Amino acid sequence: MSAPRAAAPGSGGGAAEPEPVRGRGLELELGSSTQTSSHRLLAYSDALLSIIATVMILPVAHTKIHPDQKLGESVQQLLLAKIAVYLMTFLIVTVAWAAHVRLFQVIELIDDVLALLNLACMMIITFLPYTFSLMASFPEVPFGIFLFSVCAVVIGLIQAVIVVYGFYHPHLLNQQIQVSENQNFYKRHMLKIILRGPLLCFLAAIFSFFFIPLSYVLLGLVIVFPHLTRFITWCKTKIVGHRDEEEEHRSLETFTFYLSEPLSKERVEAFSDGVYAIVATLLILDICEDNVPDPREVQEKFHGSLLEALSEYGPNYLAYFGSFVTIGLLWFVHHSLFLYVTKATRLMGLLNILSLAFIGGLPLAYQLTSEFAEKSHNEIEAIQVSCVITFFASIFQFAIWTTALLHEGETLHPFARYGGKEHAFMFAKLALYPCVSLGVFFLTCLLSEFSTAIFHLMQIVIPFAFLALRIFVRISLTVIKSVMSLSRRKVVLLEEEEACLSPTETLS
Repeated sequence: MSAPRAAAPGSGGGAAEPEPVRGRGLELELGSSTQTSSHRLLAYSDALLSIIATVMILPVAHTKIHPDQKLGESVQQLLLAKIAVYLMTFLIVTVAWAAHVRLFQVIELIDDVLALLNLACMMIITFLPYTFSLMASFPEVPFGIFLFSVCAVVIGLIQAVIVVYGFYHPHLLNQQIQVSENQNFYKRHMLKIILRGPLLCFLAAIFSFFFIPLSYVLLGLVIVFPHLTRFITWCKTKIVGHRDEEEEHRSLETFTFYLSEPLSKERVEAFSDGVYAIVATLLILDICEDNVPDPREVQEKFHGSLLEALSEYGPNYLAYFGSFVTIGLLWFVHHSLFLYVTKATRLMGLLNILSLAFIGGLPLAYQLTSEFAEKSHNEIEAIQVSCVITFFASIFQFAIWTTALLHEGETLHPFARYGGKEHAFMFAKLALYPCVSLGVFFLTCLLSEFSTAIFHLMQIVIPFAFLALRIFVRISLTVIKSVMSLSRRKVVLLEEEEACLSPTETLS
């Protein structure tokens, strides 16, 4: 379907047809059997990247904690470093995903070479969880961070080759770039976007053998560098003043296309759905691995009664259903939010990635609350860790909504804007999980009898809270409208009475 559209500019010009367009049409005609839309490649890449970003949590979630060891000490000694490395590597993977999004906003068609280059890139990305496991298990050994950094450099180089190949075959590019006179500018800008991360990773790989903390700082810069440069540019504009008219015109000409626009809403949703799906799937994998009784134990200890043996795992099943409900409802809130989002800005994309990073930590919360299900000094701490993870995952969703409201004319559907019929319910829906998780956290500080069983039952009951919330919001809005209509009617009656009075009666 894309080939005819690509040939359209040269169909009505007769003798005045430009040479590049005629060459592009010939290339499309010769290679039409292998040039296809990139939609399926993008769907595959989004699914794979979301899986890789999410399974980074497995080395953290499967950290063995001795039952006699206090969880507070374990978080500091065993988990804190792993959680920090997990967040950093998760965000670096999302940086690679964002570069992939930008890349295939410019390249619309793919051929066999591009498909194979993308597969090579995905192969290196799938190796990242192993390098993360080495980094998390041996944080003071340089080889783990060196291997991770080298993989990131190779990923960037492959993406750079895709850029060069795409611009060498301009018929693969977006239609607007094909007819642009600034193709070289586009190419340089895309290479700058893609290669700045690998350059920092290359430096991190070198310094890993000399000063490991500096390597971690350089990897952290990979995450914040794009936002840091935009902030510096904004400050420079405020201090120096507006750019001259010619530079502004050139900037508008070259950047009104995708390079400065927000990330594709569809790919943001696809990547997010992948993270939620994988996190939910990881829960049942743990159930299948850890909660199937040994046949010999069933015969000897439970006299062949499988039901009696499975009853030993009751707290684990309760933890699974409670955790799944939490993940499912957070996805439901995310789905409801993006149902009314018409365009995702850069800041909204960043907040969404931060929310997904904490969503990826929910398997850790499940492991802790199921492992310390019995009454112990670790039970309260496990619930508190779960509350903290849920709070940050949901508060970043609320922040996406708040950011969208700042530019609601461009980013939100009219129903969800101020005064829209869904605005109040969206506000209540997004505020529910932050309030509940924060409330449960403070309850655990006050009530020593608070147990994981109560916590998971509360998780399972929350869907009914969503239904009650909708009913409450509808009733509240009806009452407010009734009160406002009554007050408005009284004002109208008073105005009519004043109109009926004579001027002398009004003065008296």
